[in-house]
Amino acid sequence: MLLDANVFIQAHRLYYPLDVIPSFWDKLKEFSLDNRIISIDKVKNEIFRNDDILKEWVQVNLDNIFFNTTNEENVIVKYRELSRWAVLNENNYLKRAIDEFLDEDNADAWLISFCFNYGYTIVTEEISNPRGKSKIKIPDVCNHFNIEFINTISMLRDLHIKI
Repeated sequence: MLLDANVFIQAHRLYYPLDVIPSFWDKLKEFSLDNRIISIDKVKNEIFRNDDILKEWVQVNLDNIFFNTTNEENVIVKYRELSRWAVLNENNYLKRAIDEFLDEDNADAWLISFCFNYGYTIVTEEISNPRGKSKIKIPDVCNHFNIEFINTISMLRDLHIKI
């Protein structure tokens, strides 16, 4: 399973604060060590934009191997294909939505490109909104390209995690 930044950020801020439900974070660490969950470098960068306890936790608990590089030719090729798809859908989205989706620092398109190559399921807290024009949502792109995605609760169930 390939984790989006919002899995960490929303868990930390809303549902599973590090100081209240440490068992959630212990399980993330445990499953990262056996590669049942991974993420990408762009997600790490998004998490590290905030100088907070989540950043500290990631630095201490998630090995750099957890955050896979997107600087691979096969991922870049899929990213270019995804870029073409986004631009060709300019009638469905506002220009700023396409620009945000294709911003090199935004992890979303990179997560999807990584999944194209390696067949992971994306774990994201984004909710599908196929009629929305102001943001290209991961679930909508995944639905278009037949890429599996789930939310954090489904991930916990699939991994048989009880906290």
